[in-house]
Amino acid sequence: MSGPLPASEDGAVRWTSPFCLLLCDTLGVRANASGTALELAEGECAAARLALARFPGMPSVAAPQVDGLSVDPDQALDAAARILADSRQPLFGGLGTDVAGARALYRLATETGAICDAARGPALMHTVRTLQDRGGYSTTLAEVRNRADLLVFLGGLPGGGAAEFMARCGVGEAGSPPRHLVLLGGSPEEQAGLAALTGRAELTMESLPLQGDLFDTVALLSALVARRAVPAPPPGLAALAERLLAAHYAVLVGQTDAMPAHGNLLIEAANRIVATLNTATRAAAMWLGGGNGAGTVNEVFTWLSGLPLRSRNGPGGVEHDPLCFDTARLLAEGAADSLLWVSCFDPDGIAPGTQVPLIVLGHPDLAASAQRVGSVFLPVSTPGIGSPGHLFRADGGTVLPLVPLYRDTLPTLAEVLGQLLQRVQALRAKAVP
Repeated sequence: MSGPLPASEDGAVRWTSPFCLLLCDTLGVRANASGTALELAEGECAAARLALARFPGMPSVAAPQVDGLSVDPDQALDAAARILADSRQPLFGGLGTDVAGARALYRLATETGAICDAARGPALMHTVRTLQDRGGYSTTLAEVRNRADLLVFLGGLPGGGAAEFMARCGVGEAGSPPRHLVLLGGSPEEQAGLAALTGRAELTMESLPLQGDLFDTVALLSALVARRAVPAPPPGLAALAERLLAAHYAVLVGQTDAMPAHGNLLIEAANRIVATLNTATRAAAMWLGGGNGAGTVNEVFTWLSGLPLRSRNGPGGVEHDPLCFDTARLLAEGAADSLLWVSCFDPDGIAPGTQVPLIVLGHPDLAASAQRVGSVFLPVSTPGIGSPGHLFRADGGTVLPLVPLYRDTLPTLAEVLGQLLQRVQALRAKAVP
């Protein structure tokens, strides 16, 4: 498709959203009445609705910048290449892109020895560290929809980029299997939201208070499920343990962005519950996270290098450090001397404040965040809006294609990174005596 999107309901285009963790794929999009912005015409996804308002109803137009001044693309690419070629320890952050962009990022990171960390790296590392240390049990949206008879939400209901989780899993739909929902902890608003589902088909629910903090509560629940001796167990939690043991297919659900520090320990405790249940029945866990392409980039880097994000291919070979290779830590300690920041999906995903040379690649609205001396900005197309692409869904085993709403005038991230790689290689070849 080329040109602007039709500004009428009849011209709505079937579309998969790249802006939510669940990649909602039953949506229709059109341009608004004035053609100045995009809007949902069919289906509902809160994350998609908010994000679409930041994109025009026609191909984007934006100019690259160097030191805050508009330049042509070749000048910007040359300036970015000089930053990377001169850098002893680059840091690639944000990493909001799709599969093709991730592959191109990996090639450039390997060439430059860059450390790579996503914008929400701490949340992503909750699941990565747990998988490395203890393994885990996973499931899919389809399996939850078709089989789960008990869903336990740890600490809160899915929200933000996972707000459509209930709908995607068929919770309360006519003809869906009977199921029970349990909210463990959660805000008063979330408890009220759960109570609002009362009366839906084949659905019962309850909210249970925390016993101490969420770590204490999940550890206590784990002990009860394992039938260890627990003096004076809280009745509600004891009843939940029995319900878990009696369920045909229980699923524990958590959202990594909402987890406290050291959330990997919480996931490990939840996995112990799942492991105990799996000795006699079927259970799984679903950890919702990795939005704005972070989960996709982590998958790509893992299959290309054998290691997840917060890794680098440096002088000592491929290294991974989930603590030291944190963006905030590296910049605060002066351990990185340049920052390449990628945010193709989120126009508010600006780079952290830093005085090191900065390269920003992403949505045109990010131009204002790179208007200083020592910065380069290159606008790129958003997969699923102005260019095709692929993303991993939050349940990890599914890759969905992104069909563009129009053909953008902006290049893709993979195209820009390919040109940048060639320039860096040329500069380094000239520097070799």
